[in-house]
Order: sequence, then C-alpha cells, then structure tokens
Amino acid sequence: MSGDLGAKSWGYTQISVQKFCYEWTISNFSFCMGGSRKEITSPVFSLEANEEVAWYLRAHPNGVDEESKDYLSVFLVLLRHPQSPVWAKFEFWIINCQGEKSQCMKSPDVKSFLQNQKRGFKKFILRDALLSNPHWLLPEDQLTLCCKVSIVGAFFSMPAQNLKPAIKDSRHRLTDDLGELWENSLLTDCCLLVGGHEFRAHKAILAARSPVFRAMFEHEVKERLMNLIEIHDLDPQVFKEMMGFIYTGKAPHFHSHSIATGVLAAADKYGLEDLMAMCEDAFCRNLSVENAAHTLILADLHSRKHLKTQALDFISVHASEVSETSGWKSMVESHPHLVAEAFHSLASAQCPFLEPKVLSGASQL
Repeated sequence: MSGDLGAKSWGYTQISVQKFCYEWTISNFSFCMGGSRKEITSPVFSLEANEEVAWYLRAHPNGVDEESKDYLSVFLVLLRHPQSPVWAKFEFWIINCQGEKSQCMKSPDVKSFLQNQKRGFKKFILRDALLSNPHWLLPEDQLTLCCKVSIVGAFFSMPAQNLKPAIKDSRHRLTDDLGELWENSLLTDCCLLVGGHEFRAHKAILAARSPVFRAMFEHEVKERLMNLIEIHDLDPQVFKEMMGFIYTGKAPHFHSHSIATGVLAAADKYGLEDLMAMCEDAFCRNLSVENAAHTLILADLHSRKHLKTQALDFISVHASEVSETSGWKSMVESHPHLVAEAFHSLASAQCPFLEPKVLSGASQL
C-alpha cells in the first residue's frame, strides 16, 4: 500500500461458520439396488461444539420419484434443532477405491433447514455408473459417502492491531518423547500386573494423568511401598490401549466393540475424562441397529450425556429395526427406565411441537 493510504490501525469482521464432515459407509450396497430398498438412513451425527443440532443422511438407491428412478439420490436431513431454522451449505461426494473424492456435488448457496427437512440431490449419480465400475466406486461392495456441512452462525468484529505471530506447536514432539518412554520401558519406577502380564511404567506420569493413580501413590499403601500395582478387572489389551493414551494423549485403536467397551469402563474407573470423550465419539460414529441398545446402556452407566442423546436419536430414526434386536429385548428386561426414555424421545421426534406438559400427561396413560 503506497503513500498516504497506509492504515495505522485495522480490524476485521468474521462470520461464524462451523464446518464438519461426516463419512458413511454402506456395505453390500449392490443388494440395495433394483428396488429391494427404497431408502437407507445413516446413524445420527452432530457437530461436537453444537450438540443441539443433529443430522442424518438418507440415500435412495433407486431415486425418489419417476424422474430420478435411474439415479442414486442423497439427502441431508435435520433431525433436531433449536427454535430458529439452521442455515447451512452442504457438499456430497463418494470416496473411491484410492481414497479420493469422486462425484462431488455442492449446494449452490446457503439453505435453511427446518426440523425433519431434507435437502440434497435427486440425481446424484446414475445407478449404471456405480454398477458398471464397482471396483472404482464400490470397493468390496461398499459405498462410502461423505457429506461436508457448513453451518452459518453469528458474526462478530474485533480489533487486530496487536496480533502476534503464531508460535509453532511443539506438542507432537512431547507426545512422541513420552510415547517412547512407555514403548521402550525407559527409566521406569513401578510395575503394573494385569492378567498375568507385566507393564513397566512411571509413577509421576501416571499420577499426573489420573487422579486415581495419584491417590494410590500419595497414600502409604502396599502398592506404593512395593512399587507393584495389581489390577484384577481389566483385560491386558484394554489396559495397553489406556496406557497408550495416558502417555501420548492419542486416541486408542478400537479393534472391536468389546475393546471400546472395556476402554470406556477403564477410563471411567481411572478418571480419564478426555479418554472417555474419545470413546464416546467412537461409539457415536459406529452406532448401528444391532448395537444401539447396548450403546444406550453404556451411555447411561457411564453418564455420557452426548452419547446417550445420540443413541436415543438413532433409536428414534430406526425404531422398528432396533426393537427386533436381541439387545433391545434384553434391555426391556434389564433397563426398563431406558426403554421409557427411548419411547419419550421417539414421541418428541414425531411430535416436536407438543408442549412438555402434554407429553408428560400422555406418558401416564
């Protein structure tokens, strides 16, 4: 900028836009073609910073009307929202066998969403294009569909004269260094015995990360005197995943539903709130008809509010299928209060404008 036009002070106005991307994999997709399934719905998802707004995806393998009968139709559906409409842009694409974007389609402008309103593309991709090149778009007969949502929120202004250059984040180096201490058992000062397996560790790190371990080492207990801790109620693999998190802060490898369940219980027992949040996120992303009831029980047992909301929303969308599973039938016997909550959630989703007192009265019939 030249001459007398150089600015002595400046500021900016920012429109708040919250963005997130949801990936949905549909297995055995070719069996859905040809009229066998009219529609398929995804698990419920939401932006972590705004759990009041919940969405799900809907795919129609054979279109939604006569005009689109030869196409795969895809839609973004708003399941739950505050009083005002949600304004958002959205984008769909398919992930091909090489992990790249294919068949990308974007909304041309910002759209308003009301509760249970769907927006998307009736003619997303020709079914023949999918079936004629399955190795490219349907590897192992799986369709992986991605949806990026950009929610428009409030805007704000602020001065920016005193902004300083960002300092390069070196936390990844610290993570690697602490991870090496754990992996190579360097300079350890205690031993943890889990299911017949010995794990060497560091009291200071365990105490810094877990209030339960800290309490163990602060008191004159046998474990402190002998530098030996026996843990009787954890699987060694679950314990190893938990310790990996304690040392590095990285999310565990959830190899199976049972491992994830065990890690959630371990995180709860040892007061690892961040690890519980990671487990919660993993359960939310992997909700299915078969595990929805069990996930709801876990959320209730470990007081995970977000996970419980997501499980209830999923059950509301897939009520008829979930009610036929063995997990649901078992929950009816063992956790009747959760069945009541699921019915209340279903009623609220189907009748969103009913007054709470009306719903309360109806539940007593």
